[in-house]
Amino acid sequence: MRVHIATDHAGMDLSSHLIAHLTGKGYDVVDHGPREYDAEDDYPAFCIDAAEAVVRDREAGTEALGIVLGGSGNGEQIAANKVRGVRAALAWNLDTARLARQHNDANIVAVGGRQHSVEEATGIIEAFLAEPFSDAERHVRRIAQIARYETTGSAL
Repeated sequence: MRVHIATDHAGMDLSSHLIAHLTGKGYDVVDHGPREYDAEDDYPAFCIDAAEAVVRDREAGTEALGIVLGGSGNGEQIAANKVRGVRAALAWNLDTARLARQHNDANIVAVGGRQHSVEEATGIIEAFLAEPFSDAERHVRRIAQIARYETTGSAL
């Protein structure tokens, strides 16, 4: 599986750890930046690049998910969710990570690097990456409503 990752300055240490850790576990990790620490960085471009790459890969038939990191993960999730076809979920524990995949078929997870230890954050992300979508009819129906809204402006 390919994993696209982006961060802001607050998540750079966690991002570096995850890139090495996930690569070691056999994931094809693509780093969308930033490459250097800048406390004044503008994270939306990094997160949007990663989100667009996830959508492109999935549309091309490549199994792909994404990770966006920040101090809280909130802004990064918001930025990623502006990309059509993205369902980015802010996960703060193992249950929210798993449920994001099971019920929402989330394709990007947002995690706050300042909210968790490296071990906790790694566990949350591993749970997200490992969890399959349930394919339950009610979840498929609800996701279709969201996708319909993205393209038509109506969920009905």
